[in-house]
Amino acid sequence: MAKPQHVSSSDGTGGPLGGDGGGTVVRGRAVTADEAGLRLDRWFHRHFPELGHGALQKLLRTGQVRIDGKRAEASDRIEAGQTIRLPPGVTSAPPARPREISGVSDRDAAEIRRLVIHRDDHVIVLNKPPGLAVQGGTGTERHVDGMLEALRFGFEERPRLVHRLDKDTSGLLLIARTGQAARRLGESFRDRETEKLYWAIVVGVPPRPDGAIDLPLAKRPGARDRELMQVDHEAGQKALTHFRIVDRAGKRAALLALWPRTGRTHQLRVHCAAIGCPILGDGKYGGEEALLAAVADARRLHLHARRLVLPHPSGRGELTAVAEPPPHFCRTVEAFGFSTSDD
Repeated sequence: MAKPQHVSSSDGTGGPLGGDGGGTVVRGRAVTADEAGLRLDRWFHRHFPELGHGALQKLLRTGQVRIDGKRAEASDRIEAGQTIRLPPGVTSAPPARPREISGVSDRDAAEIRRLVIHRDDHVIVLNKPPGLAVQGGTGTERHVDGMLEALRFGFEERPRLVHRLDKDTSGLLLIARTGQAARRLGESFRDRETEKLYWAIVVGVPPRPDGAIDLPLAKRPGARDRELMQVDHEAGQKALTHFRIVDRAGKRAALLALWPRTGRTHQLRVHCAAIGCPILGDGKYGGEEALLAAVADARRLHLHARRLVLPHPSGRGELTAVAEPPPHFCRTVEAFGFSTSDD
């Protein structure tokens, strides 16, 4: 897994690269971290707005603009640390100030960037902590969707959500960096080309070591919580979950691996409760039975999106992402003496 990529800003203006034989100095400028991912023509527009599009194209065609000594095109994406050759006649103006992140505080921008565990030109992967909502709603002002401006990393397009996690569920969350990536990722989820593995600590132990939970789900009519779900054999939509016991603590609790084959709201939480093994901390669906008094973090939901495997939105190969569980989950694993496995 890629480690989080922290974003910093620095001023890097290169020194002389040599002359043209007539005493004119050709200079270069280093690409800073906040500029990574920009198209080359956008970079020139930011630094040298007086240089028109046609003039830049001519400089590119004649090889007078280069990236790390190599010919370049206007559409090339630049990377931090690269040196862009500035031909004679292009005034070396001071680096432009990084664009302010609209509507995102410095604190929130720093926090959302710390959650990044993978980033490429198409997708960003976050390890979302429990308690952080993915989208806004009544009484929810702080959420991932509201912080996405801080994840542009030089791209013109605003990143966009591909799927959701419950507020109290931790783990993997995919963010598309372009419209095309969003479409391809959406198709992968819709066409069930995505394999999702969750870890859950449940109260009690399933009656067999592995199996399938095939119970249709529907919204509970008349509930104040519009997302409250229930098993409904008449009006429910098909919902299928495969499970395996990873480890157990007698008959008291178990660590489960869960593979949702459909994507219904609260599917894993309702399915675990339906087989008599509510997820630890899930008072909504497990009631008091889900709150083991002897467990220090018993009131915190123990459901974690552990692993995702899906076609890479670039169209080349697969994207595999793995996220470490949050501290409260790890403490409970240790308290029960569970051993973990990705098999």
